[in-house]
Amino acid sequence: MSNTIQKNLDYKKYVVDSKLQYFKPHATKIEKTFAEEIRSSLNADLKFISPKFFYDKKGSELFEKICLLPEYYPTRTEVTILKKLQNELPSFLDDSFRIVELGSGSSVKTRLIIDIFTKLQNKIEYFPIDISEILTESSEQLINDYDNLHITGIIDTYEGGLEFLKDYDDKKNLIIFLGSSFGNFSPSDGYVFLQKIYSTMKPGDLFLIGLDLVKEKQILESAYNDSQGVTAEFNFNVLSRINAELGANFNLKNFEHYSVYHEKEQRIEMYLKSRADQSVIVPKSDLLLNLEKNELIHTEYSHKYRLSQIHNLLDDVGFELKHTWLDENKYFSLTLVSKT
Repeated sequence: MSNTIQKNLDYKKYVVDSKLQYFKPHATKIEKTFAEEIRSSLNADLKFISPKFFYDKKGSELFEKICLLPEYYPTRTEVTILKKLQNELPSFLDDSFRIVELGSGSSVKTRLIIDIFTKLQNKIEYFPIDISEILTESSEQLINDYDNLHITGIIDTYEGGLEFLKDYDDKKNLIIFLGSSFGNFSPSDGYVFLQKIYSTMKPGDLFLIGLDLVKEKQILESAYNDSQGVTAEFNFNVLSRINAELGANFNLKNFEHYSVYHEKEQRIEMYLKSRADQSVIVPKSDLLLNLEKNELIHTEYSHKYRLSQIHNLLDDVGFELKHTWLDENKYFSLTLVSKT
């Protein structure tokens, strides 16, 4: 069976107009995956929920609020770097590239990349990959704002979207992975994910990745324990999603948000802490969850990196380093690599 036929079986195609279309896996596939993963992860000895499940519509909206918080430095810092790229990135591109974005969200930072492409191309192709339905709303807004933009969205996991993209056509891709989402992966899983990206790429393709850098513990912990409690609400929302989609009966008042920086591991660790002994039923996952008081459900790691670690990691995968950009405080980095 050819790749194209298989993709047509796995995905449903939605055509909004001549400039906007998107592909979405069949709903049964999404629900089955969510239910199975929740059953597996909450049955583990050290219970966890994958951070990719934060990003339903409400979760994505809450994350956009987090990005505007005074304590949360990554977004505004990355934006300052992206503005520097306006004059520097074009030297690595030509008019044969399209933009492929992992985790597009509301596409605020994406606009800075699109602005670069408007100087290079009469017709810009943009392929956002995001697990959240917010992709459709942000894509429609982008289409309204850019006359020469054509969008093919893929509503799926990063891995699913990358597999969809593989062998899609011969056009060169600039794959962008902005924000600090790569930090959510464990070092071993991150390496495997970079290998996945590398295997998807064709010779000549480029990959631009944002990575948060090691810095003072106080700065890091404040960013994930904001004074307005938005990060806590974001953390709780994953339980609300399990309630809504899998029929669970989590009582959010029985949990508290807990986040700490582990200096040796170079990572923020985020948890939901049980306030009491409790039992929760998740019918669609066929799960009875028993929690003790103060027991933790791990929801996110956010690994921080040193520049030498970034370059060694990318080199180990097989990428060729093109350039690394930093902000003036060296809080954050954007690194461009190619497939050799």
